[in-house]
Amino acid sequence: MSPSSSKVVICGAGIAGVAAAYYLAVDYGLDNVVLVDEGNPLSLTSDKSTEAYRNWWPGPDTAMTAFMNRSIDLIEGIARATDNRINLNRRGYVFATADAGKIPFLETMARSAEERGGGAARFHDTPQSPYTPSPERGFEGALDGADIITDVSLIRRHYPFLAPETIAVAHARRAGWLSAQQLGMVMLEAVRAHGVQIVKGRVVGIDTAGGRARAVHVEQQGERQTLAATHVVLAAGPMQAEMARMIGVDLPIRAERHFKVSFADTLGGMPRNAPMLIWLDEQRLPWSDEERAALAEDEEAHWLLGQFPEGVHGRPDGASATLILFNHHGDAVDPIFPLPEPEYYAEIALRGMSTMVPALRAYNGKVPRPYIDGGYYMRTRENRPLIGPVPVEGAYISCAFSGFGVMGSCASGELIARHITGAELPDYAPAFLLSRYQDAAYGALLDQWGDGGQL
Repeated sequence: MSPSSSKVVICGAGIAGVAAAYYLAVDYGLDNVVLVDEGNPLSLTSDKSTEAYRNWWPGPDTAMTAFMNRSIDLIEGIARATDNRINLNRRGYVFATADAGKIPFLETMARSAEERGGGAARFHDTPQSPYTPSPERGFEGALDGADIITDVSLIRRHYPFLAPETIAVAHARRAGWLSAQQLGMVMLEAVRAHGVQIVKGRVVGIDTAGGRARAVHVEQQGERQTLAATHVVLAAGPMQAEMARMIGVDLPIRAERHFKVSFADTLGGMPRNAPMLIWLDEQRLPWSDEERAALAEDEEAHWLLGQFPEGVHGRPDGASATLILFNHHGDAVDPIFPLPEPEYYAEIALRGMSTMVPALRAYNGKVPRPYIDGGYYMRTRENRPLIGPVPVEGAYISCAFSGFGVMGSCASGELIARHITGAELPDYAPAFLLSRYQDAAYGALLDQWGDGGQL
């Protein structure tokens, strides 16, 4: 396509929309790109991220691993070009369990990840095994793949802060975290420098006369303007389903509320050099006998004595803060703002994490001024994104990024740019098309899919 003849309007200025604008304007030279959002760029959900990334993904094919490897490649390129302004590290994700029955699962996952391009699988079952933790800072030269440690003395040597009953860990190496705010700002500054127009207003309609996208109607302070378009990209995050209906497209996505808590870890419960930590076991929260008795008598709170799911995870944040996430509710809801804060979330998350990191139990019952925020995971049934054209000519979607919007942003932006410009598509592109749901074989596969690697 001719860059001068295209008029691309991107509806949504979260990390997905900004990334789409970045690759269209910076990499492909399109000179008529507009970003539209009712709020400020990179707000709403994008600024609620855990800021983590990983290439540790389940199958059944290589698509998600290839997609994330490409995105991490691009993120690392931005880190190099900016003297690591985005504070990218590669500390990894450490999945831990106290259940010996999960060891075969971890070993199988590591071998499967290797087969899908996630890097070599290494196994450590003796005290002498040459396992090396990840560096605290930087990302250059660090290992990829995964290490499975089943020797308890080796676990205690390198991770003395984990629960003493920990019997196995899986350390996914091409993983860590970064400053999502800085990643977004690097791209936002670049798109502004390349002439991308940013319009603050609410999208109230999309003209699809004749079966193709022709214009976007935007309301600004009670006044309406029309933005002519040859291509329209819907990247509206939690508002995506509503916006897609403006062009007559129903998307197979749902919203889940996810929260995180951060607090000043003044007692040093979470080591500053720790990787991302994920507990793989279901649990009952650690209450004292006195607390347990009180909760048992409280009809509105006795549920806190019940079984909680696996998956509590957390990491150090900066010099003294700790972040914890625990999706113990897992409900599908209609997005509303502001998000209603779940009851006892800080207490539940901290106690849940203290099962994995017992030093955090020093805060039980007295979380020091926790800060809770969160957003919506917009996800498909199989937890894969939707990126590419829809049946309306000239219309595209970039959405359903669940909990991996930041880590997948660069690859998603590049992929949308390739679709729009007619550039060669990567092998993983078909796996993220909306049209995949029209394939009967794919529909049958969904029935055996599993959780798609969601945290």
